[in-house]
Amino acid sequence: MPACHPVNRRDSYATDFESVHFKSKQTTGPEFYDRSNLSRKISLVGVGIAAIFGWFCIFEGFMIFISKNTISSGVVVISLKKSWQKELLSLGLNLVVTACTETIGFVHAIALRSALASQQRLRFNTNLRLLSAASGLFNPNGTLCNIVMAILLIVSYSSSLLVALSVDLGSSSGVEDAELAICVSEVPLIVMGVALLLQAVIALASARSADILTWSSSPFDITAALVHHAQIIPEPGQCMRSVGDRARGPVTPSRKQPSAWRAHSSIARVVITLWILVILCIVWGIIIVHLSDHSLADAMKSWSFFPQPQSHVIAYSIPIAGGVYWYWVLYYINMAAIQGPLTLALHCSELVVNVIRDEKVWRNSTRAEGTSVSSHPLALVFGSSLNVGLLVLKPLLHWMLGLAISLAGTAEQGYLTAIAVSMWPFQILNYSVALLIFSLSLTAIVLYRPKGPQPAAYGHVQTLANLIDEWSPTMWWGHKEKGFPFYHAGTSDCRLPKVNMNALYA
Repeated sequence: MPACHPVNRRDSYATDFESVHFKSKQTTGPEFYDRSNLSRKISLVGVGIAAIFGWFCIFEGFMIFISKNTISSGVVVISLKKSWQKELLSLGLNLVVTACTETIGFVHAIALRSALASQQRLRFNTNLRLLSAASGLFNPNGTLCNIVMAILLIVSYSSSLLVALSVDLGSSSGVEDAELAICVSEVPLIVMGVALLLQAVIALASARSADILTWSSSPFDITAALVHHAQIIPEPGQCMRSVGDRARGPVTPSRKQPSAWRAHSSIARVVITLWILVILCIVWGIIIVHLSDHSLADAMKSWSFFPQPQSHVIAYSIPIAGGVYWYWVLYYINMAAIQGPLTLALHCSELVVNVIRDEKVWRNSTRAEGTSVSSHPLALVFGSSLNVGLLVLKPLLHWMLGLAISLAGTAEQGYLTAIAVSMWPFQILNYSVALLIFSLSLTAIVLYRPKGPQPAAYGHVQTLANLIDEWSPTMWWGHKEKGFPFYHAGTSDCRLPKVNMNALYA
């Protein structure tokens, strides 16, 4: 690997920094940041696939609507007969919805980032796309569309759990040796398809309205693009200041850097929200246990991961009038009220995961191999264990919530007469434990303080612009110059020596 050696200069440090600043402005050009057309192509293809899946759901819902084999208005029996097959179908739908909404969310997040940058409001590479908004009421990246996107996201996940329905057909079903049938409902299918289509339309509209400098999710590419277009200006004398450090003047390197909790105010709010959700879920589970069986010890005897016939349950039925769909409104209100907080909490957790990922990419610049300014669009996601873990947890937690609250129908003489909303206490507690483990892990991650003298940025674009004084495809960070009267640290296209822990840097 290339090695660099620090240079001694007799000039004042201000002059040194001005020369570095000038070089940074000159070399930070189109060749030093990736517009990532590959990311653009992959994401737009993904949005197209999500839209096609949305149309497919609408088509299948319409086919159920015109079918003559329904046991009620828009409810048709399929060939599956086991309860685990229903849960597998629900899990599969959750996985597909996650894939579709993640792709749509990427396009929406990139557009929002660019819109915030054009309004001089972009602080971090990663933002809460549903809780951060550009100016303008009817802006596709504005508050109104973000509210609509949040509602559609909740509806998408709620629909995935309402599509499959267990129905007790009894002996009148005409199905031999089977009292339980798995049915598919048209309303959730159509609603899910419409929700995905509308999300795709809003994401594409937001991308069209924004001046997207780069489609890359790398913190380096967006920082380089903003510096190149003079939307942010590197500040002199800040080469050893972490994000959130507003002090001025020379400073000695720190052995530990601030945690993500301290560096990003939104992260603290996200983690606190998660813990509130955990507490509410545990209380919810305890209340349902108490209502179903006053003795927790006795109720524990029926514990299982999946609901069983002998499991304790609280349920209430809603009678169905033929040809009337109003009852679906009640089911969606039930599901959205319970699932909405989880959907938004997991969405907010993306901020934590992506901010930690951005910091890890920056801290790689002190390693032997250095850090790459640009990378494959999928490498940042699938190369991060936290991102992969969150991608797996999203459908899994939604599915576990579907185990905790579910729908079950009752049929008489081959016709659906009522649908019961069931709450399973130990499935609620199972879900609460999973959410508790997730919250504990996330809390430990955001409270961790990185070791070493390299200032922490956490994807903060102004801080990165201050710390990176020389752009190259592969960068190393370290000690650069023994200026007078202060030392200087920065980046280079070759490996740099370690900083002097007792020296003043500015």
